Amino acid sequence: MAKILVVEDDEVIARGVEEYLQEDGHTVDALHDGESVFDFVAVSSYDLFILDWQLPGIQGVEVCQRLREKGELAPILMLTALSSIGKKEQGFDAGADDYLTKPFDMRELRIRVRALLRRPSTIVDSRVQLGPYDIDLVNRRVYRESKELALSPKEFDVLQYFVQKPDHIVNADGLLARVWSGDSEAAVDTVYTCLNRLRKKLDPADKNAIIETVHGFGYRLKTSNT
Repeated sequence: MAKILVVEDDEVIARGVEEYLQEDGHTVDALHDGESVFDFVAVSSYDLFILDWQLPGIQGVEVCQRLREKGELAPILMLTALSSIGKKEQGFDAGADDYLTKPFDMRELRIRVRALLRRPSTIVDSRVQLGPYDIDLVNRRVYRESKELALSPKEFDVLQYFVQKPDHIVNADGLLARVWSGDSEAAVDTVYTCLNRLRKKLDPADKNAIIETVHGFGYRLKTSNT
């Protein structure tokens, strides 16, 4: 299941959307203003954004545009009472993927959410070069200085998640929700164990780990030497 950020200033609507999506098994954070969005995305990664157009402070369409300018690739669904073609065009130009006009049926929201989550959230090359690592995302192989590393399927899933979400910080609970979403027996300790094994395989000396710890927040992919 997905992690979704709902940004809606009407707390009744926000609570209704949050509860409805949670019934589908999604993890949902709800905010009521545009400015708070950037604090949340700085420390967590989302699979989908649901943005109301008319927000206090920063308008939803501006939030959408700024997210795209920062490199956010997750789908964005705009909610609005503004149904004119001009407004819809403005929303799509800002980077929105879909548009739902208020008032809406929650069942239609579910349909839109499912459709957006089926789309790949990030498009990356089939081969990714990160320092000494050559990562083949299609054949699920990893090489360090031309030597193949023996990763388990789940270790590769974790690495692939970070590769597809560069510079995003995610904690153990977030990884559990995304990488182990279909495994009801997995726990946070499972994530820590897998991460430790993966990091040791990538760099036994742990001097230049490409998955780095951001103390107090979680982990992220290190894409530079700085």
